[in-house]
Amino acid sequence: MQIDTSTAAEFDGAMAPMPLLAAAELQDHLMTVTNDLERLQRLLDDAGEALSNHFYSASNQAMSLLSGSDGSAASEGLKQIMQDIAGAITALQFQDMATQLIAHTSQRLRNCADQLARDTFGMDDEDGAAVVEIAPLRPNPVTQDEMDAGSIELF
Repeated sequence: MQIDTSTAAEFDGAMAPMPLLAAAELQDHLMTVTNDLERLQRLLDDAGEALSNHFYSASNQAMSLLSGSDGSAASEGLKQIMQDIAGAITALQFQDMATQLIAHTSQRLRNCADQLARDTFGMDDEDGAAVVEIAPLRPNPVTQDEMDAGSIELF
């Protein structure tokens, strides 16, 4: 992203307001990124829902087979399948955290774009002052940054 800020002049240690063209271009880039993040979130949500449904179905089928097993090698295989399904469900829980982080980031970017528009373009009109949604107060809704073994909840 190349933004021409060569017309911004510094005086008394403060920067002059950003030129309108540069501000418009920056706002456009912010909105494009926000839209891309929202599209990514929808894709992740759809994939997560499909995976969750398939894992839940596979888990139910494996449990049904396991309850009718006789302790043979096949039942040991079913136990391993259940452990693998549990691990996959843990990964889905991290997908859920990723979508929360995407939503948070998208909200912050939209807030920046709205503030830029209000401050640069003076978006007040006959209906009143431009409304800028409040940015999230917390810096990050998700603190987990790696997958770790733990309890599993089927959702």
